[in-house]
Amino acid sequence: MNTSDVIKNSGIEFGTSGARGLVSDFKYEATVAFALAFLIQLKKEFKISEVAIAIDNRPSSFGIAEYCASAITHLGLNPIFYGVIPTPALAYKAMADNMPAIMVTGSHIPFDRNGLKFYRPDGEITKKDELAIVSANIDFDLSLFTIPELSISNAASNFYLERYISLLSEDFLAGQHIGIYEHSSAGRDLYAKLFRSLGAEVTSFGRSDEFVPIDTEAVSQQDREQALVWSNEYHLDAIFSTDGDGDRPLVSDEKGNWLRGDILGLLCAIELKIEALSVPVSCNTVIELTDKFTQVDRTRIGSPHVIETFHELKKSYNRIAGFEANGGFLLGSDVSYGSSMISALPTRDAVLPAIMLFAAAKDVSISSLVNALPERYTFSDRIQNFDKNRSLKLLNDIKNNPSDFIQLLGLDAKVVNCNEVDGLRLTLSNSDIIHLRPSGNAPELRCYAESQSSEAAERLVNETLSVLLNL
Repeated sequence: MNTSDVIKNSGIEFGTSGARGLVSDFKYEATVAFALAFLIQLKKEFKISEVAIAIDNRPSSFGIAEYCASAITHLGLNPIFYGVIPTPALAYKAMADNMPAIMVTGSHIPFDRNGLKFYRPDGEITKKDELAIVSANIDFDLSLFTIPELSISNAASNFYLERYISLLSEDFLAGQHIGIYEHSSAGRDLYAKLFRSLGAEVTSFGRSDEFVPIDTEAVSQQDREQALVWSNEYHLDAIFSTDGDGDRPLVSDEKGNWLRGDILGLLCAIELKIEALSVPVSCNTVIELTDKFTQVDRTRIGSPHVIETFHELKKSYNRIAGFEANGGFLLGSDVSYGSSMISALPTRDAVLPAIMLFAAAKDVSISSLVNALPERYTFSDRIQNFDKNRSLKLLNDIKNNPSDFIQLLGLDAKVVNCNEVDGLRLTLSNSDIIHLRPSGNAPELRCYAESQSSEAAERLVNETLSVLLNL
């Protein structure tokens, strides 16, 4: 077999972050092909002896990890298996040990799908690395491969906890009652321990034996209503949760209202006194309106694009970071906080933005912090099981006739700007924004909207998706 041919015919493709496909696509030969292509390309640049592996709670993840380990051992390398842990925990440990890593996760997408996230010894792979993986021409004979037994090491989960426990005082979160919505998150066994170690009172709930595909950019009505119930029942100051692999946070205020991910990222960046930011074009324009940052760069959606800008920002600034509309926070430089130093972690993390939010809300409520920001509100949702080619055709038709599309929506406004950095982002004469984009990870068409009220933004998304379904 040849890695290029197998990958091309596998049905697995790189999206905004990682390679994704149906579970049925992650056959032995396809998984081995991706792992071999990644590691053999990497060996040209780094001296490697060990490779870190971790998984999320999907039923299929352990089997895919075994396939990855088979490729690793075939190359004479040693797989270090860290079990079910958050993606940032794996990345943090692997970078500290100067080893590559493979995370088996489909993140927030349904359990019938899965994925692979790859990390170089110096951090998350780039789009250039992705191209090298899919185009590598490596012959292999699967009959020569064997699947090794994997034993779990707790070193990565402990190291991730220590990142925050050692830097912050044991009464850092004293007086705060934090609820943890555990569902099937890869970090659900860590978060209560972490927040208690920092002095918070913790109540956990919602643990599920079945995989729950939490999408922090499209929170279900059920989860929105349930958060209100939990907040009232337990008298909470906040609720903390994440997506499936623990790199996208989902945090509520004291009333049980989930914060938008970019608002959470913004409040974290303000608390950390970040000088320069890199954020995707889909993030709320309130970021610039706060006038808290010397420079804000806008990128395509996806952590690799955010990370690519860090190199240039480091030339001019000492405190740099990025975050996405999904809430994942990327710390691009070491940053001092109080008497401590938080080391850089240039991959999406769910814990840092939550801790910084709770710190900022020590003497005030979370809702008051949000309400103090300029009034710009966003909402997002998506149409699932929507063919990507159909999405692309719709976006092209709208781009060619934007006024006709706005008329279909019944809006009394004109299109004043069409941004094609990632998908199609329409700015209207009334300052509303409609952003349409096919998902890079699943057959979905996403819609983001920005307006002067949360109700208007939600209504704009719902009306837009309704119209698109009938086109």
